[in-house]
Amino acid sequence: MDKASPIRLEAWSEDDLWLLRAMNAPELMEHLGGPETEEALLKRHRRYVDLSERRTNAGLMFRIVLLPEEVAVGSIGFWEQTWDGEPVYETGWTVLPGFQGRGVATAATRAVAGFARATRAHRHLHAFPSTDNGPSNAVCRKAGFELRGERELEYPPGHALRCNDWRLDLNADPEPLA
Repeated sequence: MDKASPIRLEAWSEDDLWLLRAMNAPELMEHLGGPETEEALLKRHRRYVDLSERRTNAGLMFRIVLLPEEVAVGSIGFWEQTWDGEPVYETGWTVLPGFQGRGVATAATRAVAGFARATRAHRHLHAFPSTDNGPSNAVCRKAGFELRGERELEYPPGHALRCNDWRLDLNADPEPLA
């Protein structure tokens, strides 16, 4: 990770359930079908902990720590997915409202791409922000992803989501920080 980065990524742990609950706020979940139930949050937390503890090429989940404040401000990760018949990584992130607009999500996305690249397991990293989520689409653009077009996904299950398909070639050299 670049020394000038405003963030540090730390593996998701048992202690991060509070952060997942904080990120379940209506304004942060508006593009993802709304807040999850407590039961769904506990299942998600378990998946995040398990993914991070396994330390395999299946992916990793992280808490985003803002520097120099040393405060957890969100989450990001990457995980295996099959997209258009190809094994790929998918990424997604959330940054708490009081810390948005500072380049945190872009720095975290660039950093997570570095982790995904280092696995040498898959060629592409995809992100699927809702078409009407301007800030997340801007993160993809700033982090060097290529827009491949609009797609319809089902997320959460039973909820149609119109999203943009952004793709980053993990075999290409990372773009320099702007």
